[in-house]
Amino acid sequence: MMTFEQIAEGITQRMAGLDEPQEFVYGKTRIPLNVPTYGAPEVIEALESLMSTWVTMGKKVKTFEARFAEYIGREHAVMVNSGSSANLLALTCIYDLQPGDEIITPALTWATTVFPIAQVGAVPVLVDVERDSYNISPDAIRAAITPRTRAIMPVHLLGNPCNMSAITEIALVNHHDIYLIEDCCEAHGAEYHGKKVGSFGDAATFSFFFSHHISTIEGGMLLTNNSIWNDQWRSMRAHGWIRDMSTKDAIAAANPDIDPRFMFAYPGYNFRPTEIQGAFGIHQLPRLEGLIEIRRANAAYFNEALAPYQEWLMLPSEAPGTRHAHFAYPLTVLEGAPFTKKELSQFLEAKGLETRQIEAGNMAQQPAMRMVNYRAGPLPNAEYIHRNSFFFGNHHGIGEVERKAIVSYFDEFFRGMFARVAYSSVYDKERGIA
Repeated sequence: MMTFEQIAEGITQRMAGLDEPQEFVYGKTRIPLNVPTYGAPEVIEALESLMSTWVTMGKKVKTFEARFAEYIGREHAVMVNSGSSANLLALTCIYDLQPGDEIITPALTWATTVFPIAQVGAVPVLVDVERDSYNISPDAIRAAITPRTRAIMPVHLLGNPCNMSAITEIALVNHHDIYLIEDCCEAHGAEYHGKKVGSFGDAATFSFFFSHHISTIEGGMLLTNNSIWNDQWRSMRAHGWIRDMSTKDAIAAANPDIDPRFMFAYPGYNFRPTEIQGAFGIHQLPRLEGLIEIRRANAAYFNEALAPYQEWLMLPSEAPGTRHAHFAYPLTVLEGAPFTKKELSQFLEAKGLETRQIEAGNMAQQPAMRMVNYRAGPLPNAEYIHRNSFFFGNHHGIGEVERKAIVSYFDEFFRGMFARVAYSSVYDKERGIA
């Protein structure tokens, strides 16, 4: 029988083989939206948990929680089974939330930002975004506030930090009874004026889904400095029992006729993560900064290389004082362009470059919203982005060969679209397509 050390060595060798460069065929090799971020250490750590038979949340989950809280700069972190669950749990802790109370969030986002608002009995108020950043507009937030507004839920879309100075001022100064819950599910390591996103609001949520900066395959995290919320989340993620609460002894003492091992303080869910996810997390987190730098370098490369096409394309930008984490590389086809988003994205797809719309597009246009009691303000920018924007992947699997190929695909598209434009031979040589 093989020892664990021999099995681990075999895994290491096998995983190393996956990292060996594969032959890239121009126009045929697929460049996906994401590739796995994990390697042999995560697999070996997960295998150790499986062999120990302690596979539900345990010490590895707690270790990951503590390290992630320290990384973001919050006192408490609670791991759950997904970013969606994190959003739902965060909203359940809004004090005295009544049916019909309103929570403001951007129209341009993913479904699991909006649906949990309705699931806790509140009304999602969809507001417009800034066209250049894709992020929620502070002016639109101000215009949407009513006496029923209980929270603002900004989304740091595609890793780009929102204007947290303006949003914090709206939530905490002029309207001190409005909670601020940051959806950071795509913004691991993004920063606003020297602080990590996720460190501004009353609560923050992250996702560790397979396609994100770091992954626990599935998984999410809630963060806060509020010790009461921390206790509630720890209880509610596991049926509502008291086992992980700091106040469990006091609750047990007040209810002496109930076995404390099976005592429930809140009507909870089963959102527990597994120890396998914790095993992944403790090895993924040290990789995060390096993965972010690769994404930032890729984005800088694409911005420089695609700059000649800014007459027709809006490229992503980084606001002063921020660190963009570049979850993906978004593009918007500008008004007056002699081609459509569909024409450009289909050309790129035919070359093997996978593309997709920006999140769920304008959520107000999704058919599921017919079953949701929501309110929406004017959404001209969200609607424009819905029609004219898309993104392609930006991750550690995109190296020099892939970057050059991607740019050459854009060059080829524009040379075909604008055949009348005379490109100099020097220009072609610099592009590597002469």
